[in-house]
Amino acid sequence: MDEQILKPGDRDYVGALASGLEVLQAFDADHPHMTLSEVAARTDMDRAKARRFLLTLHALGFVKRTGRQFELTPRVLQLGYAYQASNQYRAVIQQYLEDITAELGESSSLAVLDGDDVVYVVRSAARHRLMAITLSVGTRLPAAYTSMGRVLLAQLPQSELEIYINRIQLERHTLSSITEKNVLREEIDKARNLGYAVVDQELDLGLRSVAVPAYSASGELLGALNISTNAARVDMDTLLNMYLPRLQIVADQIRQAAR
Repeated sequence: MDEQILKPGDRDYVGALASGLEVLQAFDADHPHMTLSEVAARTDMDRAKARRFLLTLHALGFVKRTGRQFELTPRVLQLGYAYQASNQYRAVIQQYLEDITAELGESSSLAVLDGDDVVYVVRSAARHRLMAITLSVGTRLPAAYTSMGRVLLAQLPQSELEIYINRIQLERHTLSSITEKNVLREEIDKARNLGYAVVDQELDLGLRSVAVPAYSASGELLGALNISTNAARVDMDTLLNMYLPRLQIVADQIRQAAR
């Protein structure tokens, strides 16, 4: 098979499968239970189409129905488990991240790029909480405003990066948030040149993080590693001169271990 990505309308594109997955993804932390009308609205489908997909997912055991309310079942976890099980190196990375947390008392994570977001795939959480939301495996955050996201965007071919820059809408999450695309492009270029990225309170007040890319021994990009901390507790000098070198050592250890 070639590397061309199918688009809706292409002969081999299965629209029904795409719509079914869209219905599954409509459920999230803010929408754990929904009626048929709510699912239809969130997926921009008509009620009849949304109903067929919900009832099919219900028959397959991925959705539970209670009265008018629909919700996901634990069977959905099998999809995520298949991804985790097919990437055995993540057990090794988990141990390295836990070592960082034990040594520095900070949270550390591995994330991959998925569309315009980063998705957490391995995480070691410190006792203190950094954001209003709970970060865990599967959490999605906007790539533009995370250190891991900028590191991963820096790995894209220039043509793909330009498509991303032209597509996204930048938001002001805090007073420090970048809202101009040319400035974001400069930050991504800086991450490419330096080999790391720092994001200081652009997504959430008080959240400061540093990230580096993680590769396997064969040169495959596994994702981005980060250490996140509280800006009031850890200054930029400590982040760059203590945390960054520790993260770079772990990235080198992963490169040697992930084969």
